Amino acid sequence: MSSPDVPNPDPKPEPPVAPDFDQCCGNGCEPCIFDLHDMAMDQYRQALRAWNARREADTARVPREG
Repeated sequence: MSSPDVPNPDPKPEPPVAPDFDQCCGNGCEPCIFDLHDMAMDQYRQALRAWNARREADTARVPREG
């Protein structure tokens, strides 16, 4: 159990905030803010998979009672 005063050394990744539709200027920018969000979501998904794998590995190392 962790103490509330000690920061988590491996916090769960947070998804990026999606832009509002009205934030797009509609001028066909390259990259568009929606393209940037898609790239950030790809990075988030990759980070989340790695975080989940670390948690599963940590759980596998903990001896089970019984």
